[in-house]
Amino acid sequence: MAWITENRRVAEFPRSDQPVFSEAMRAKLREVYFPRYPTKRACLLPALHMVQHEHGWIPPQALVEVAEFLEMSPAEVLDTASFYEEYWLKPKGKYLIQVCRSLACEICGSRRLTDHIRSKLNLEPGQTTADGRFTLVELECLGSCGTAPAVLVNDVLYEDLTPQKLDAVLAALPDDPHQHKDPSADWG
Repeated sequence: MAWITENRRVAEFPRSDQPVFSEAMRAKLREVYFPRYPTKRACLLPALHMVQHEHGWIPPQALVEVAEFLEMSPAEVLDTASFYEEYWLKPKGKYLIQVCRSLACEICGSRRLTDHIRSKLNLEPGQTTADGRFTLVELECLGSCGTAPAVLVNDVLYEDLTPQKLDAVLAALPDDPHQHKDPSADWG
């Protein structure tokens, strides 16, 4: 398979008057991370994590601001952010539904779970619902092979799932993700 390449050196990055990469983030990098690493550019991953933690994704303007702060080109920052699956370069839903597709989960029915979400929410992996509530992704392993199939919803792991149990999980999700109660505790 041939590599698909893009010439990002000439890419345009939108800017606004509202900074995305805050002074608090810059201060934390200066105080905590700069002393740990041999160069500023070595702090790129922590900087991207900070932006994503604050905003839920990495806005294009953040790529420019982080690049300027770490004395890199925006293209280098974009190349790094797009290389790692953990970084989001577009907004994701309030609830990130991550279906494990490892061998154990696949054998135990993870494909059924993905197909169920596809039909229930009219959503393909990598997409977000129109209302911004859910984003669906598949990933390689959640480390829960003994209780497969497993799904991670934001930071809560659900194991030994069926489509019906997954429906109960989704139905129990509040509008505010910070008020989430785990319904699997009642499954006994």
